[in-house]
Amino acid sequence: MRFRPCIDIHNGEVKQIVGKSLKDENDQAVENFTARQGADYFARLYQKDGLKGGHVILLNPPSSKYYEKTRQQAMKALAAYPGGLQIGGGITAENAGEYIEAGASHVIVTSYVFKDGEIHWDRMDELRKAVGKEHVVIDLSCRKKDDGYYIVTNRWQTFTNVRLTGEILDKIAGYCDEFLVHGVDVEGKASGIEDGLVKLLSERYGIPITYAGGIGNLKDLEYFREISKGRLDFTIGSALDLFGGRIPYQSVKCIYNESLSH
Repeated sequence: MRFRPCIDIHNGEVKQIVGKSLKDENDQAVENFTARQGADYFARLYQKDGLKGGHVILLNPPSSKYYEKTRQQAMKALAAYPGGLQIGGGITAENAGEYIEAGASHVIVTSYVFKDGEIHWDRMDELRKAVGKEHVVIDLSCRKKDDGYYIVTNRWQTFTNVRLTGEILDKIAGYCDEFLVHGVDVEGKASGIEDGLVKLLSERYGIPITYAGGIGNLKDLEYFREISKGRLDFTIGSALDLFGGRIPYQSVKCIYNESLSH
């Protein structure tokens, strides 16, 4: 169980937002925190503290007027910590190699492979061929519907028809090195974790899985360790004091900067 730090970039600034509030129209989001520092500042901090496998997420779509500004921030982070960060947001088989060359250890992909509500296995294969399975993270961020968890795309705005099950996890694992899963219904609220999702993910013990969403204090973190059996990595955004929250970054990075046990 290891702490994976994050750098979320929206409208060209490092921010923490409420997950479900993100809208493409007018580039809107409910903001929990906006940093004074650029993305490269946080990248250098994570490098200094020996934290690897963190996520740089571009929260603006390529159609946004802010996209290039957001992308420039992301590229500064990759340059500041080559090989130490993963990147997601608008990734395709065509541009994935560019980000690996820029210093990303992995590319994080959702919408490209979950298009029009379905899994596109041909795109999974194209991505794997473009940069290698060892450089791919599939984002399986999901929301609850009809007593199940369904993968959502387009900055968590669109439900797919893909229900998250053990069978689906096992099949997709053949195309990637890791999974990243946001519990979108609790993302950015620091109101407690998505228990059912954590239990579902912790049953799969193949490739590394990072969970995000709802960890609001150190008690939540210990509860997460308990119900996940320590099998999942985690990330914390809004609740971290680094981003205006109450959980001490220094405590988390010291306690949970462990080698992967998967």
